[in-house]
Amino acid sequence: MLYHMHEMQHMAMMPARMIAEMLSHTLKNPWNPMSHMGFAKSIGSAAEVFHHMTERYGRPAWDIESVEIGGKSVPVEEEVLIRRTYCHLLHFRTPEKRKDPRLLIVAPMSGHFATLLRGTVEGLLPGHDVYITDWQDCRNITTATDRFNLNDYIDYIIDFLHFLGPNTHVLAVCQPSVPGLAAVSVMSAWGDLCAPASMTLIGGPIDTRENPTAVNKLALEHPIEWFESNVITTVPPPYVGAGRKVYPGFIQLTNFISMNMEKHQESMNQLFEHLVRGDEEEAEKRRSFYQEYLAVMDLPAEFYLQTVKTVFQDHALPKNEMIARWHPVLPEKIKRSAILCIEGELDDISGVGQTKAALKLAKGLSSDKKHYHLQKGVGHYGVFNGGRFRRDVVPVIAKFIREHDLEHRARPAGRKPAKANGSKRPRKQVNGRHA
Repeated sequence: MLYHMHEMQHMAMMPARMIAEMLSHTLKNPWNPMSHMGFAKSIGSAAEVFHHMTERYGRPAWDIESVEIGGKSVPVEEEVLIRRTYCHLLHFRTPEKRKDPRLLIVAPMSGHFATLLRGTVEGLLPGHDVYITDWQDCRNITTATDRFNLNDYIDYIIDFLHFLGPNTHVLAVCQPSVPGLAAVSVMSAWGDLCAPASMTLIGGPIDTRENPTAVNKLALEHPIEWFESNVITTVPPPYVGAGRKVYPGFIQLTNFISMNMEKHQESMNQLFEHLVRGDEEEAEKRRSFYQEYLAVMDLPAEFYLQTVKTVFQDHALPKNEMIARWHPVLPEKIKRSAILCIEGELDDISGVGQTKAALKLAKGLSSDKKHYHLQKGVGHYGVFNGGRFRRDVVPVIAKFIREHDLEHRARPAGRKPAKANGSKRPRKQVNGRHA
């Protein structure tokens, strides 16, 4: 019923949205004499803000056409290397042959599309060969396909690392910090030569008992049955995934906005003021942000519920009680993959100390392979996107990856890089090739 009510509300708002759009275009048309009057500018701008905030947005485009490398603009092409039901492995390819470190960015599967990390990709592209997990909207996946849970998420990461081969680096933003650390822990226990050379965890809930936030407290206030009854719903027709149980993206979006309601209200007021003044450049920045922010996707119900229980209620990973399939997840088994933990000083979703907990759990890792960075003055979003991320965080990540990249540090004479055939795990096939 929850999904049906959401669809009915959207349809009920359609006439008002169409009127607002028409009013905005009419009152902002330069050929309309009224468009130059103050009251008309205010009405037109208010109508545009209303239309913008009530519109429904689909999957955004990456729109990364070029990147500046060595002082010159280099074209970038999107290349899908692996197509899976729930996730595609996307490569940002440049025509020039580069020897930059190979970096797999694991995007969060938490309601927004992977394009939310557009700024992360743009910041890291100049110095890295970038790949990213491009998660698919569950409302468009038929019920005939297999279910997807946290164990499948971990399997995807491991398979993608096998596909990319040894000396790959991993960067996990927010939610995938847990499955990312779990995947590397399992691979390390196998002695897998495809275990990453380094792993960067940004604002992730490794141990939510550290400095718990409102999100963490909410997960503990209710049993898992409450979440199953109150936030899990069924996708209605005419979506391809009709009949599938999901955690809807619109619920996650509502939660995110309610946590920072005053901030979003202020942002909308500023958008209105920019439109009234005719400051299109600043207005476009805010429009672009909200077109991305308001574009949401549904999550598989089984993945959401297992994540809530395993990560936020049972704290299975920091207690060494987490199991991925039949494999114990023991971060203490990590001995070769260097770890960098990055946190935002003002993060109200993953509190300071929750990500850093990974360094304590990796007891078998030498101190020279453990790094930590606290970014001052930024919240959850600012720690992986925006101006401070580009200026302050990207150099930290780039330096860390170069220090632990096998191709960019000195090797003992006569020693060759390891080949990708030492995994103790049964090899799977990915798109017709072994991973």
